[in-house]
Amino acid sequence: MQDWRGTLRHALLAGIASSVLAGCSTVAPWARGTLAKPHMALDPDPLRRELEEHVNSSREATSGSGRSAGGGGCGCT
Repeated sequence: MQDWRGTLRHALLAGIASSVLAGCSTVAPWARGTLAKPHMALDPDPLRRELEEHVNSSREATSGSGRSAGGGGCGCT
């Protein structure tokens, strides 16, 4: 009865390990310069994003987009 649970556990762990290892890749040295450019960043301009979020939360009287604590709509968070 317990034998199939062990097999299932091993299969699950093998599946997780293979999916994690599939995300790994090697970047060639000449391609690293391209990936290091500012426009390739996840958030290329964090100051601009913060400013836009502040303006939107002030205009719409909302508490932001779920990234920060709530405000009153007056611009004073």
